[in-house]
Amino acid sequence: MPFRVNPDPSFRDALAAAERPLAGIWVCSASPLVAEICAGAGFDWLFIDAEHSPNSPESVLAQLQAVRGYPVVPVVRPAVNDTVLIKQYLDIGAQSLIVPMVHTVADAEAAVSAVRYPPLGVRGVGSALARSARWNRIPGYLERASETITLIVQVESAEAVANAADIAAVDGVHGVFIGPSDLAASMGVIGKQEHPDVVAGVESTIAAVKAAGKFVGVNAFGEATARRYMDAGVDFVGVGADVALLARGTEALAATFVPADAEAQPGGAPASY
Repeated sequence: MPFRVNPDPSFRDALAAAERPLAGIWVCSASPLVAEICAGAGFDWLFIDAEHSPNSPESVLAQLQAVRGYPVVPVVRPAVNDTVLIKQYLDIGAQSLIVPMVHTVADAEAAVSAVRYPPLGVRGVGSALARSARWNRIPGYLERASETITLIVQVESAEAVANAADIAAVDGVHGVFIGPSDLAASMGVIGKQEHPDVVAGVESTIAAVKAAGKFVGVNAFGEATARRYMDAGVDFVGVGADVALLARGTEALAATFVPADAEAQPGGAPASY
């Protein structure tokens, strides 16, 4: 007789229970091993990214399985706000999504429709084939599916900041995640996430989303910036990335042992190596 199982809590459950902003790390390496290492590090949530990383549904599935045994909430970002792609990530068992490049109410409504079964949405029904329902081992999954999913939409343009209150008010949107990097680019100050106009856009979005009664988060790898936005009221923060930590850590280790004058040699090694 098969085991009957219940779905894990999703991101909104963790956010609702939290008494402080939840800190998360990006997992961009597309490696289940690295994802598992990060899952055991003590973060509250993992940001498995498929927009700017070499991830696919297959590699995301392996990472979801790798982190399943740890008390951390995995959150998946699809590459695009696309109904078919969102369906695939839901079916492999992603319960919490951050959908990128949501600029308007219509964009937000499309994302909501993609995560809901008819008649409330357009998600295709394949629970007997899907890990999301544990191949129909979760009792009543089709009726309960909406309860198991968290939808966060990403505000990352000047247009989206202007529409933030209306986007947050869309029924079925549980929260908003702010992307300062793309926001800076859209404001004509690319690479300057600390520009006063960008900071003002982030803070106005935080206020608008909180006023709508929804969860709000932001990406902020610098500690001072992260703490500033925590003080402004965010519920969750992305504070680093596996690949960035590896890049800076290996650079620091190499600088400890490799003489500075060796940097001009091929491969960064001394000519006699």
